[in-house]
Amino acid sequence: MSKRILILCTGNSCRSQMAEGFLKSFDSSLEVFSAGTKAAPKVSSKAIRVMSELEIDISHNYPKTVDQFLALSFDYVITVCGNAKETCPVFTGKVKNRLHIGFDDPAEAAGSEEEILAVFRRVRDEIKNDFYRFFSEHISKDSR
Repeated sequence: MSKRILILCTGNSCRSQMAEGFLKSFDSSLEVFSAGTKAAPKVSSKAIRVMSELEIDISHNYPKTVDQFLALSFDYVITVCGNAKETCPVFTGKVKNRLHIGFDDPAEAAGSEEEILAVFRRVRDEIKNDFYRFFSEHISKDSR
């Protein structure tokens, strides 16, 4: 049976979109969604770029608000906010498991284009590793 997973952050433009892309790449049968409390106008072009470097296309994704998902039930709701300045969204819908896997917000990176992209790549790689660990420990284990 397919698992339904919702990944939450503030703007739904970087971290949650990358995590959604990775989970779908690990297992295409998963129902993975991402959302934010204050949805950004669009997915970060830098997030799209660094994901495409790993051949994961999130260019057709768009930011969504958490309210769109309140009527659905989820096996997992995972928050990805990383620093104290952010308030992680709270999902009030039906959830079996709530987890927090926090990451720095690459949208706050400053410096040259290459320095900013380096932050996006670091956060992307952290998301890949941490969500693969989540997938291995919680999802693929359940389907055995």
